[in-house]
Amino acid sequence: MILVDSHAHIYTKEFKADIEEVISRAREAGVDRIYMPNIDHESIEDMLELALKYPGFCVPMMGLHPCSVKKDFEKQLYEVEEFLSKGGFCAVGEMGTDLYWDKTLFEEQKEAFRIQCELAIRHQLPIVIHCRESIDETIALVKPYADRGLTGVFHCFTGTLEQANEVIDLNFKLGLGGVATFKNGGMEPVIRGVALEHILLETDSPYLAPTPHRGKRNEPAYTKIVAQKIAEILDREVAEIGEITSQNSKTLFR
Repeated sequence: MILVDSHAHIYTKEFKADIEEVISRAREAGVDRIYMPNIDHESIEDMLELALKYPGFCVPMMGLHPCSVKKDFEKQLYEVEEFLSKGGFCAVGEMGTDLYWDKTLFEEQKEAFRIQCELAIRHQLPIVIHCRESIDETIALVKPYADRGLTGVFHCFTGTLEQANEVIDLNFKLGLGGVATFKNGGMEPVIRGVALEHILLETDSPYLAPTPHRGKRNEPAYTKIVAQKIAEILDREVAEIGEITSQNSKTLFR
């Protein structure tokens, strides 16, 4: 079975002690690629080090996470732009909006979002969107770019089927991870109502571990658990889920 983890922060401190074992378990589970979203200027070095150690397996993105958007966000975005100009990145991300932790810098988040959309269009890259408690607001931000060829994924999608269809209509994918396995996660209507061609699998490691590991550190090997849950809901073979969603990721990220 072939799997792709389309979103994992495996360069963070949570993996410093056993990253080789984490990579080994991922391979054993069938994962043949891990896409790594950046967070901010402090995460770049560790992320690129991992990409160099596991070329073609750990693939980096470049962007500024909305929770890292501060008053000086433009300074950080100059650094993002500088790295993107060097090439070697599969997407602009992780970027987006977040109304869960702090609402006071939402205007700055929106401006950082627009700037990163322009960078993605300029470099012909997809974007990877974080939108916690802000799906509708983020859909509204994406709409002006719909006719400019911008594409990407709404990572950790936890919205309704109606919102999912809005995202798909914008030529974006849905990233499904551990929440899809939660008893009260609410993702079954979306999984049943959306064609597999629009879905990417992800873990968001080290966060949001799937059942039965909920509350513990997440890791790319658990992509298989997400695939198994989707297969169970759709009454399809898990290998088929892995094959289609993996191809979706590789097509999106080229």
